[in-house]
Amino acid sequence: MTTGGMFDLSGKVALVTGATGGIGGSIARALHRQGAMLALSGTRREALETMCAAFPDRCGAFPCNLTDHADADTLIPAVEAAFGRVDILVNNAGITRDGLLIRLSDQDWDDVIALNLTAAFRLTRAAMRGMLKRRYGRIISISSVIGIAGNPGQANYAAAKAGLMGMTRVLAKEVASRSITANCVAPGYIDTPMTSELNEKQVAAIMKDVPSDRLGTPDEVAAAVVYLASDEAAYVTGQTLEVNGGMHM
Repeated sequence: MTTGGMFDLSGKVALVTGATGGIGGSIARALHRQGAMLALSGTRREALETMCAAFPDRCGAFPCNLTDHADADTLIPAVEAAFGRVDILVNNAGITRDGLLIRLSDQDWDDVIALNLTAAFRLTRAAMRGMLKRRYGRIISISSVIGIAGNPGQANYAAAKAGLMGMTRVLAKEVASRSITANCVAPGYIDTPMTSELNEKQVAAIMKDVPSDRLGTPDEVAAAVVYLASDEAAYVTGQTLEVNGGMHM
C-alpha cells in the first residue's frame, strides 16, 4: 500500500461495478494498491468473495443485479452502511449483445442500454447525494472507443457508451463547484477474456488500426482510473481519457 505519495487514495472508499471482469478486477487491484477501501459489486457472489479474500483488509463484496431496479437501489445504501460513504464510483459493469442493426432485437437493445447506461445513471444519482453533502467525489465511467468511432454490429453498445460520455459531460458541469469530478475512460481493444474469443484473423484486422500494434492490458486501463480518482486530477472533469494505443485520435 502506498501512503502520502502521488495518487494516494488512503481512506477513500471506492465502489467498482463489474468487479469480477478482466478490466474490473485490474481496476479494483490498482485502487487497493493506492490505499483505497474497496466495495466490489457484480452478479457472481462466489467470485466477488474470492476477490475480497485477496484483499483481507479494506474490502467488501456486494453482489447485485444492476438491471433489477429494486436490487440496484440497495447497492449504494449497503456500501454506505458498511464503509460510511462512497468517495469514488467506477461504473464498469457492461455487456455486449452484438448484431447488425437491421437484425438487432428489441431485447438485445434494451439489455445493453439497461446495464451499460441506465444502471450507471441510477448508481451515479444515488451516490451523488452523499458526495454533494461532503463536497467531494469522483465519478468514473468506463466507456469505449466503440462509443467514439463506432463499429458495425454494435449499435446498442456504441449508443450506450456514447451516452455515458454525454451524461458525464452534463454531470461534470452540474457538480464541479462541489469538488466532484466526472470523467470517462474509453479503452480500445484490451487483452481480456472477451477479446480472447477473437480468432487470429480478427485480431490481425484490428491491429491494422492500432498504431501501437498490440492489445492494451487491463492494468493500463486501471492506471487511467487511478489517475482520475486521485487528488492530482482534481482539475480534470468532463473528459474522456482514451486508452487505445492510438486507434482513434
